[in-house]
Amino acid sequence: MLGTFQQSHLRIEVEAPQTAIRDSLLNSEQLQRWLWSQRFQAGLPEQLYQGLSFTAWAGPVAIQHQVEVAKSNCLRLILSQGIDGFHEWYWGEGWVQSRLEGISLLPLNLGQTLSLLQLRQFLTAKK
Repeated sequence: MLGTFQQSHLRIEVEAPQTAIRDSLLNSEQLQRWLWSQRFQAGLPEQLYQGLSFTAWAGPVAIQHQVEVAKSNCLRLILSQGIDGFHEWYWGEGWVQSRLEGISLLPLNLGQTLSLLQLRQFLTAKK
């Protein structure tokens, strides 16, 4: 894999209950609505579940996702192709945390920051 090893850990406060955050991350329809900066493959199931594989595109770059963990308070994705690494999400009442590590040519910290801001805006608009 070409690129550099990058890691980023971000945590933000959001004015949303834990259940709304969970649904925004594990419900594929909601995920696609707030993560509009990525294009997802067609035919995703309603909920992400352990063992699911899917592809999303950040512009022309394909990123393969393998759901390793999908629980009521965490999501862990193993990434390959455009990013070789993992993305973990943890959440609770009023907060969400994201940890991203991998080798890529993409600016991972910038993408992660934008994703968290998009999630916060989506959750705020849902209220």
